[in-house]
Amino acid sequence: MTVGRKPDDERYQAILETAARLICERGYEGTSMQEIAAACRLTKAGLYHHIQNKEQLLFAIMNYGMDLFEQQVLARVRDIADPVERLRACMRHNIALVTHGTSKEVVIILHEHATLTGEAREYIDRRKKAYVRFIEATFAEAVRLGQLRPIDPTIVAFSFLGMVLWVYKWFKPDGRLTDTQIADGMVDLFFSGLASPGAVSTSSEAPVLSLVPPSAVGEKS
Repeated sequence: MTVGRKPDDERYQAILETAARLICERGYEGTSMQEIAAACRLTKAGLYHHIQNKEQLLFAIMNYGMDLFEQQVLARVRDIADPVERLRACMRHNIALVTHGTSKEVVIILHEHATLTGEAREYIDRRKKAYVRFIEATFAEAVRLGQLRPIDPTIVAFSFLGMVLWVYKWFKPDGRLTDTQIADGMVDLFFSGLASPGAVSTSSEAPVLSLVPPSAVGEKS
């Protein structure tokens, strides 16, 4: 596996973002390198100057997506001392990530996870598992402190991720609910159900709404 250059090269980053947009629209198998080259205003040979092959391009997009995730989510919450507040902030930042323009890289990580092979797939899987372990450990810490009711950290971690990562399927930027309203409602819904009896929340934020079922949001947004 070759990790390749970091996407701080503006041209390289533009290629990854353009390719990610096309792959989101058409799927990995339904998108040709010729189409990607044309969308990038390059010849096919010019594209191969930056990218070794199609699978390496997919790997680079996923790696770039994980970089964005670590910058926009993990880096902003790691130093929060209170584990419940760390989790609340993590949920908010994660929702922001999947509802803004960078969601296409996250979508590809979710939908094309089985497409990569060998060392490239193992590398991305390790990066994803590191986030799951972070969430599990933080929930376990909150349970130990009596802030959340006892629950298996693996069950709650994957429930957390399933709830957050599905938002992109029904969120509409011009819909009835803003991304902030959705984050407020989901944080309220999720953590109200986990609160330990008698535990006092340290959050100073009041939710602005309770989340309605995704199907209803899809119909009205």
